[in-house]
Amino acid sequence: MSTDIAQPGIDSSTAANATQQTVEGVNSPQKWLLFYGGIMAFFAYLSTQHVEGESYGFYSLLPALLILFVAVITKKPLESIFAGIIAGLLLLDPGNLVNAMGDLSISVVMNETIAWIVLVCGMMGGLINMLERGGSVLSFGEMLAGRIKTRRGTMLTTCALGIMVFIDDYLNSLAVSASMKRLTDHYKISREKLAFLVDSTAAPVCILVPVSTWAVYFAALLEENGATPAGNGMSLYIESIPFMAYGWLALLVVFLVAAGILGDFGAMKHAEKRAQAGQPIPSGILLDGFDTSNMKKTSSFVGLINFLLPMAVLVAASVYYDIDLLLGALVASMFTMVMYFWQRLLTFGQLVDSMLDGFKVMLHPIAVVCAGFMVKEINDQLAMTPYIIDSLTPYLSKEMLPALVFASMAAVVFATGSSWGVFVVSLPIVIPMAISFDMSMPLTVGALLSASAFGSHACFFSDSTVLTSQGSGCTPMQHALTQIPYALIAAALAFTSLLIMGFVMA
Repeated sequence: MSTDIAQPGIDSSTAANATQQTVEGVNSPQKWLLFYGGIMAFFAYLSTQHVEGESYGFYSLLPALLILFVAVITKKPLESIFAGIIAGLLLLDPGNLVNAMGDLSISVVMNETIAWIVLVCGMMGGLINMLERGGSVLSFGEMLAGRIKTRRGTMLTTCALGIMVFIDDYLNSLAVSASMKRLTDHYKISREKLAFLVDSTAAPVCILVPVSTWAVYFAALLEENGATPAGNGMSLYIESIPFMAYGWLALLVVFLVAAGILGDFGAMKHAEKRAQAGQPIPSGILLDGFDTSNMKKTSSFVGLINFLLPMAVLVAASVYYDIDLLLGALVASMFTMVMYFWQRLLTFGQLVDSMLDGFKVMLHPIAVVCAGFMVKEINDQLAMTPYIIDSLTPYLSKEMLPALVFASMAAVVFATGSSWGVFVVSLPIVIPMAISFDMSMPLTVGALLSASAFGSHACFFSDSTVLTSQGSGCTPMQHALTQIPYALIAAALAFTSLLIMGFVMA
């Protein structure tokens, strides 16, 4: 709440004009150009201080730190990431900036993982859009509204749905948020809190379930890096689940928040005050939805079936195709189009438009994720991950290994936003280290997966954060700033737990 105090000789219009001029002066393009120009000149200068063939050392951390700094100032993830990308390229080779940017862009776009993410995000966006326009999401929300009568029940139900959608964090981020938005708005729960509830049951849950995209991916990586004999990757993964401290503790924290035991603080407190005042959607966010006046009405039961069947087909098809969400989304989309067309809920043209509009909605999240992969490529060239691990090596011991692996890898994933790609670089270093210390491999893997889940959960430009904010109806920075205190609580508890387990199991 603000209070305007009249001062002698200054009328309210003069004060307002002065305030406006001050704001415009602070945000003037000239000052931003000078700000960025000075930073880029500094990175170009640092490149002249680097001796070719030697490690970049502490310099390797600076692009990631710049991204975090600019993000806090501007609250815009895409702009801050590109500032870090340009700074990193200047640090690597200032005389070849344009060519390096072009080569980096092409290499990222041609990356198989990026192509998979683009297609999955687009198809999932299209599928959710079809479910909304066909009235199925509305029917599902009405069914929940008829059974859930309290604000606390709404939040607990959101968490429970997140746990049930365990197969992939992308599916969780988009499907759960889409199905719960109307109900959380009704009970004046901010979109930021909805995003927190959804995101906290995305990656933290996916690592704890062996039938998920995360489990399949990491089980293969463990075999490739000698953590276990070929064919035993999934067995080692399952043995590691009890030691994935961050996943368990993040779930504990989110349920404490949903139950009202752990209160709101920081940016979340302000968001909830705004929601309680009647504005659950943050300012500047376009109201989601579309014209429902021409929507063909169905019974609540049929609408519910029209929502649950595509979801069931999506999960079943993904499992059938070896936990491949892309193929699952393709099958579910075709199934939904046929079912809705047969029921005459939407015309074929409307179904196609729904898919295309779903792709359009996902363009910004896809751009942020692609930019995050560009940051990872630059950090790899700067050898940031080996530098961090090498810096911690003098402090390593058998007892400290799990906790320090968690802390260092959590920092790396948080800085890069790449919860999967980072471990391609780090596993060949960490696994031999664990073997040389004769440390429990399940405990080491549990620490690694905990770090990965924290990075995906907390980083403001990670795929999980961006998709959850998109699905929930807030910006990535609004989501990240309201969520980070809770993520840090879980991370601190996870670090302590891994430290204790390290000494107990040494």
